[in-house]
Amino acid sequence: MTQGGISDSGVFRILSDRGDRDAPIMIVSDCQDAASAVAAQFDFLDVRTVHAQMDGGAEVFDLGKTPLAAVLVGNGSAQAVSELLEKLCARWPKLPVVIHQHGPVELDVRLGDHPQVVSLLQQPVRYPQLVAVLRELRLIQGNGGIDSARPHPELFRSLVGRSHGVQSVRSMITRIAPSEASVLVLGETGTGKEVVARNIHFHSPRRNGPFVAINCGAIPADLLESELFGHEKGAFTGAVTSRKGRFELAAGGTLFLDEIGDMPLEMQVKLLRVLQERRFERLGATRPIEADVRIVAATHRDLEEMIAQGTFREDLYYRLNVVSVVMPPLRERREDLPLLIAELNAQLQRRGMSAAHFGTNALRALARHQWPGNVRELANLVERCAILAPDQPVELQDLPEKLQALVADEELAQSAGGGGGDDDAILAAGLLGTGAQFQLPSLGTGTSQVELKSLLEGLEMRLIRQALEESQGVVAQAAKMLGLRRTTLVEKMRKFQIDRSLEEHV
Repeated sequence: MTQGGISDSGVFRILSDRGDRDAPIMIVSDCQDAASAVAAQFDFLDVRTVHAQMDGGAEVFDLGKTPLAAVLVGNGSAQAVSELLEKLCARWPKLPVVIHQHGPVELDVRLGDHPQVVSLLQQPVRYPQLVAVLRELRLIQGNGGIDSARPHPELFRSLVGRSHGVQSVRSMITRIAPSEASVLVLGETGTGKEVVARNIHFHSPRRNGPFVAINCGAIPADLLESELFGHEKGAFTGAVTSRKGRFELAAGGTLFLDEIGDMPLEMQVKLLRVLQERRFERLGATRPIEADVRIVAATHRDLEEMIAQGTFREDLYYRLNVVSVVMPPLRERREDLPLLIAELNAQLQRRGMSAAHFGTNALRALARHQWPGNVRELANLVERCAILAPDQPVELQDLPEKLQALVADEELAQSAGGGGGDDDAILAAGLLGTGAQFQLPSLGTGTSQVELKSLLEGLEMRLIRQALEESQGVVAQAAKMLGLRRTTLVEKMRKFQIDRSLEEHV
């Protein structure tokens, strides 16, 4: 029996597949016209879409890869949308869902409380709304799914990304977190080693216990023992009261020993004894205390080289390095820059600040930078730009001089355009600034000819889309960036059959 076009069988059937790009957005609707209208909006953002609907048949379609998200198009009652949502989430329990009310019935805002629903959209949809939704969906995908990204986004900061290195780190965390094994996190300064430690703690059976961190290199050697193990009253000059150490404070949870490579040798001996015996004593006390903690240590130093030099104990190294996790530097995962910037912007917005939106040349400079400070340096830059250029695109001149120098003068001239009156020539000049290169096929090679008209149309649409995104959907500002008249840009948007609801509200 079916209610509101929804089959009780809970089976989805594929109806159409638009394009052949990366992970698609699945549009779920029992109305072809409504699905096509919504698909046109995502097509403009250059996102592949597939149309699926509930069906009573026996087969379930296979996308070949997990969808980026599902957009549930509501045309009927809120009850019908709710039923479809439950069946959709039963089929894909980790898939983010966007509810798009396309019909005359008002959307039930309580649907937004569902853990898999990330956004509610109603016609008419504004262009910035779609861009924001798409960014959140890609951020969730980069975080590894709705379970990890949405409930606890603060945990994943530096672990956002689709690069091989970050995916390996996330995979390693899921495997080692349930154990009690000591973990050694390695990586350059600013790569996010503490983020890894916090994720290990959060996904472990000790997640309800405390996570206590101590920087072994920031505390003087004569105070480090007291900081770790605590002291009794009168244990030394100035000890006017008893005090718990970090091992006691972390009981039942995780103790994070940051910059373990900076720990003095004499303290390494005492730490090794505690790790071996699983008990310790406060300074000035005689009663042993059980060390009910999991140890996660981190360092940017080469501990094996330090062992060879006699500055780090080999036996302590093997005690700590039961399992090691290596955080890759940012220069080796540049493909993660967009997702990292989106995550850092989300953090700024949670603090009530504006987001930093980078222009084309600024993004090119970021992509060429070596990032010696890694994600910490990127976070500082994004916050700096959000403060100095709020609510407007961050241009190359807004970046520090060392980043500005990364973009050559001739490339700047190309990306600025030639100043002619022809709109297509200006758009073509903007293309040159992207660094894209094309080569005509040689005669007699059997290669098919270049479809110049369709190629230029595709490039034109790409640049218009980029200008609208950087201008936050303001058509007049986007037209100025492209060197076009506003009416010309509106005509080009109509030429590409951009949905009228977008056109009227951007």
